[in-house]
Amino acid sequence: MTDQAPSDRAPATPKAMRKASDKSGRTRAREFAVQALYQHLVGQNPIAHIETFTRDLTGFHKADAVHFDALLTGCTQDQSELETLIAPYLDRDIAHVSPIERGILLIAAFEFKQCLDVPLRVVINECIELAKSFGGTDGHKFINGVVHPLGQQLRPVEAKAS
Repeated sequence: MTDQAPSDRAPATPKAMRKASDKSGRTRAREFAVQALYQHLVGQNPIAHIETFTRDLTGFHKADAVHFDALLTGCTQDQSELETLIAPYLDRDIAHVSPIERGILLIAAFEFKQCLDVPLRVVINECIELAKSFGGTDGHKFINGVVHPLGQQLRPVEAKAS
């Protein structure tokens, strides 16, 4: 028996099992951006069609649409530059990285460079969580192994301070 009152106990639900309603708009924007980037990388569909399709998906209204737009537009327009930044941290050619993990890495590189209001640790954590949700079994380990040193390179002052 415990001395704590029921209201003092930690919730029984682990963080990984949190309700979808607990997710932030930016987290949702990243989730939709990964799906949209997958369509871009695999299907080579026009960005305008991908954007329209994604905006019609259930739950998109809860996403930060401005952040989604920035991610999708930035990652596709700057794809070559972002992949050049990512490449030194890969153990294989970028073309051999799964489309989901490739999309996550593009999001990380873009946010490190262009979304300076998003802290380094948040970018890393969000990308790992995306890999856990959408990637392969150990994809989150691969993502962490690439995103962590990439963040140190692109945000050295912030990395040193943490």
